Amino acid sequence: MERIVIFASGSGTNAENIIKFFNSTKTARVTQVLSNNEGAKVFDRCKKLNINCLHFKRNDFYTTDIVLNKLKKEADYIILAGFLWKIPTTIIDAYPNKIINIHPALLPKYGGKGMYGMNVHRAVKENKETETGITIHYVNSNYDEGAIIFQAKTALNAADSPETIAKKIHILEQKHFPSVIEEVILKENV
Repeated sequence: MERIVIFASGSGTNAENIIKFFNSTKTARVTQVLSNNEGAKVFDRCKKLNINCLHFKRNDFYTTDIVLNKLKKEADYIILAGFLWKIPTTIIDAYPNKIINIHPALLPKYGGKGMYGMNVHRAVKENKETETGITIHYVNSNYDEGAIIFQAKTALNAADSPETIAKKIHILEQKHFPSVIEEVILKENV
């Protein structure tokens, strides 16, 4: 059985969804969640789900091997679920095509540094897009430029606000992210 470590920075709804999904499969298990945000709600979710959730500092991530060494003991795959820091090259090199991110837009549109959460939804609204969606992709050394694994779309209309766009995106994330992760794992372990 494969081991998953999730990186999360915020509320943890995607992390919770992934944990619950893999609790009911034989494909993989979430071994722990790591967060760079001490006040993230993901800690509360993990506590309720009996999943170890640890906080780490910037220095542990970028200038030492503390996080990398932890991953080597706990992870076959790394999933970014609302994690906002750029992944260091040392981790990318140790996990080629084993780090998966979800982005709240149809890449390559609305990707890159600073394009996350409501920033994306506001930009989609301002540009009067008629559709948006999610992109699940591998992580490389550039923000949102890794190979695309999966995309799902949702229609927009003029009445949609950034907040309603966010709700539509959340539905797509909850529906697709865990099953796409499982598909990747199954394909690589055939």
